[in-house]
Amino acid sequence: MSPTLSVAARLSPAIRQDIGIQVLARTEPISHLAATHQVSRKFIYQQGDKAQRSLDESFAPTPADDEVLFHLPVTKSWLYQLILGLVLICHSSYRGVVELFRDLFDTPISIGTVHNRLEAAAATAVEMNQMGRFSHDVLALAGPSLAVRQELFDFIVRELKQREDEQYPAIRKLRKALRNQRDQLLAFAGVVDQKLAKIAVRFELPLQAVRDVCLLHRKHDTSDAYWVRWNQLHSQLSGQFHGVMEAVEKALKETPRASSMVENLNSRLRNYFFLRRSLGDDYLNLLQFFLNHRQFMRSLKPERVGKSPTQLLTGEAHSHWLELLGFKRFQRA
Repeated sequence: MSPTLSVAARLSPAIRQDIGIQVLARTEPISHLAATHQVSRKFIYQQGDKAQRSLDESFAPTPADDEVLFHLPVTKSWLYQLILGLVLICHSSYRGVVELFRDLFDTPISIGTVHNRLEAAAATAVEMNQMGRFSHDVLALAGPSLAVRQELFDFIVRELKQREDEQYPAIRKLRKALRNQRDQLLAFAGVVDQKLAKIAVRFELPLQAVRDVCLLHRKHDTSDAYWVRWNQLHSQLSGQFHGVMEAVEKALKETPRASSMVENLNSRLRNYFFLRRSLGDDYLNLLQFFLNHRQFMRSLKPERVGKSPTQLLTGEAHSHWLELLGFKRFQRA
């Protein structure tokens, strides 16, 4: 860095502001200001330009509320995106969508049309939703052995490969990323297997008996299925049951998972249960796709903000969820 630039870099904001004011006031020639502060004339002009911009912005007229800010090309495709956004992002009811179209767009739309557009989006989401099996069958802590998980993992990767085409290039990237990271993503399963084997040796039980106790943790403790299975295992293991339950629970709690995609979605799902009444089980495919590809706006972990669960899992960026469904998003010029 030259001596002149070094001097300029050391000037405080207050001095720079004063230089800008003097340039605008034209009380001294530019050459005199440059000599006084031991900087170049170009630097003096730059401070004057900054001062002029600030002055212009301060006195710029405030836009009226009815001033046109931008024009939006409303097409059928854009309206279909709006339907998805209202339902999935805003949790709007079907009738709420119909009312908004009527009151803000002066456009009639039927409840049937809203239903059909969501159904069509759900059909598209199914093609991209093989990842949905991961959370329960492959990446859940309480699950099958590592060998079984690997078979399921490879099956899902093969299914994704069959669905690769030019319309959804993100599927190929996702499939390749999963294939390359399989061992890393499933590393926790090997740790669980080792801990369950030690518990089996400690209690002198068959490994499958301990595995059955582990699989019990996949069920919700408020469900009938949980307590039916609980009673079965209690009868089978008798006095050792509670000790094995505690040991397995501790092993699961102390085993970290490599996959950041495995999120607890229960609190988020409650806001979408109304869809099931209208779409039936198909709503799960659409909801699953949306939640897996929607970016986190906030998180307790700052590194997750602005990324989707799918991106966190694969390490690969992907298109917006609307674009993955085949839409072209509106962007201001």
